Amino acid sequence: MQEKEKGRRDFMGMALGACAAVGGVGALYAAKRSWDPLPSVKAAGFTTIDLSGAQPNVLTVEKWRGKPIFVLKKTADMKPDDRDVVIGSDRFHISIGLCTHLGCIPAYEGEKHKFMCACHGGEFDASGHQIFGPPPSPLEIPPFKIDGTKLVLGEAGPEYKKMLDAGLTV
Repeated sequence: MQEKEKGRRDFMGMALGACAAVGGVGALYAAKRSWDPLPSVKAAGFTTIDLSGAQPNVLTVEKWRGKPIFVLKKTADMKPDDRDVVIGSDRFHISIGLCTHLGCIPAYEGEKHKFMCACHGGEFDASGHQIFGPPPSPLEIPPFKIDGTKLVLGEAGPEYKKMLDAGLTV
């Protein structure tokens, strides 16, 4: 009789252990799913900008991940820079439009080819380099990939990786 009870007790222990294991796996799966970003958040991580209609020396402001993105097609009289995004024969300044000092949004003065930050007088040239005031670093370049005449923000393509390796962006 005792052997019979021992067998039943072993079975009950194994059944309880199996139920606990299945419940634990289910809980881990649910926790992982709650940590994954929602599809809407993943979709917001990429923004495509068509640069074919860009006008020289006209600043276009796009939005990516809630941040303003400056897109400026450079004119022939603006000096070339290693931070320029080159598509065909055109050169573009692409940056996150937030001052690196306090996060203000600089205004573009087209006739002077400068970005001016009103809060503390910071100035950036048309390539995003700080030229005056308290900003500690150039305007940040977002990760991008070139796809024909389109720029895909949020994906690090070979051009961006080259800039990153050269220390031209963060």
